[in-house]
Amino acid sequence: MEVLTLFLSGAVAGTLAGLLGIGGGIIIVPVLAMVFHAQGTSIDVLMHVSIGTSLATIVITSISSIRAHQKHQAINWQVFRTITPGIIVGGFLGAAIAKLIPGEQLRFIFSVFMLLIAAQMYFGNASKPHRKLPATLGMLVVGSVIGAIASIMGVGGGSMSVPFLTWCNVAIRNAVATSAAIGLPIAIAGTSGFIISGWGVEARPVWSLGYVNLPAFLSIVAASTLFAPVGARVAHRISPVILKRIFAFFLLILGLRMLFT
Repeated sequence: MEVLTLFLSGAVAGTLAGLLGIGGGIIIVPVLAMVFHAQGTSIDVLMHVSIGTSLATIVITSISSIRAHQKHQAINWQVFRTITPGIIVGGFLGAAIAKLIPGEQLRFIFSVFMLLIAAQMYFGNASKPHRKLPATLGMLVVGSVIGAIASIMGVGGGSMSVPFLTWCNVAIRNAVATSAAIGLPIAIAGTSGFIISGWGVEARPVWSLGYVNLPAFLSIVAASTLFAPVGARVAHRISPVILKRIFAFFLLILGLRMLFT
């Protein structure tokens, strides 16, 4: 049942990665926490292993999603190149910070953040026609913030990068596709940080590399890799307005679930 649960969560996460430009971590982290809790994993490391493993799965999911979006030539590689240095710095920083944050506080911060982003996406960006992406220094700062928060939360950063890009008048389909690409360096930096920070820590589940649990990782990516292209195809066939509403509704449900569960 645990393997089936992880496989199904991987399928959902992969589809959402392609559809919404997210890594799927906001689905994967709660599921992993539930599975590790059922296995008797210590509360001291449960959230950290869940987040580290989630980031590792996003590495694979992002690659699959990138390939699917690139077929539509929807990824803005200039944005990717300018924001990635900040993303990498923030990813390593977030992994170091996460080790210091108690799980309950992390859950509350994550929930409130999701609800704020959902409201912003649903009610509109209030974008001005002349608003553009910031210069290189600004993109470095934005990338560092997104990378740090995404690494702390165990997500691919799409819940932040998609609203940011659309606020800067990037078309929603291009924002989703570019966000999928941005999720890759976030996941690589975050995974590396969680492996290092979790090395030798006691009470981790068996077959864990730092804070990354290998059996759970393999179970999830087996499904997420298959389903990411499905979501990407759907993203390029539906209305941009509908896509934004789906994104907002998705974040609302998960934010409420994390806040009250």
